[in-house]
Amino acid sequence: MALTKVTGDMTSGIADESGLSSIQVFTSSGTWNRPTGITKVIIEVMGGGGGGGGGSSPQGGAGGGGGGYSRKLLNVSSISTSTITVGGGGTGGSGTGAGSTGGSSSWADGTNTITGGGGLGGHRNGAHGGDGGSGSGGDLNLQGGKGSGMSNDPYPGAAGGNGVFGGAGGDSMWTTAGQVGKANTGGGGGGAGYDGTNGGVGGSGVVIVTEYK
Repeated sequence: MALTKVTGDMTSGIADESGLSSIQVFTSSGTWNRPTGITKVIIEVMGGGGGGGGGSSPQGGAGGGGGGYSRKLLNVSSISTSTITVGGGGTGGSGTGAGSTGGSSSWADGTNTITGGGGLGGHRNGAHGGDGGSGSGGDLNLQGGKGSGMSNDPYPGAAGGNGVFGGAGGDSMWTTAGQVGKANTGGGGGGAGYDGTNGGVGGSGVVIVTEYK
């Protein structure tokens, strides 16, 4: 499990008594364990971006959709653990294939389930970008950006859709073979391939738990 935890005096002298205490960032699946004294958390869940579609010569594919996002304030006084799932980015399509859907991310404590769905993969050699994933179970639920498509023939591979935390993979006109449209970590959709190159990989998801005393 890849986990970053930030602790300390984060509220100018009152963190040890009340208020913001720590932040845990999950970049892979694992288990959240409630720290001593924590009573409330804000959970942010981001799904993985879809992979970009492949492009066979002389056509380009369509971009993958961005991952969905959900945010929720939760009283965890009676919750000791939660299962964290972090979705990976979808793989890019080959010159004859569509990109794959990104993985869903979630918080599941037995009572509450907060989910960020994965973005759909972009079509190959087509004008249809992948739809963004949807958030569910939160106080705020957002859909990821839709991947771009192209309508001209021949055309370069289109850019992916943005996620809340991550930019999408770029238009393959401006990238080089082997690096086509790869999205950053944070749920962006992969950009599409062009002229025989594979589509870019979607950005992986993330789960952020901000903890309060």
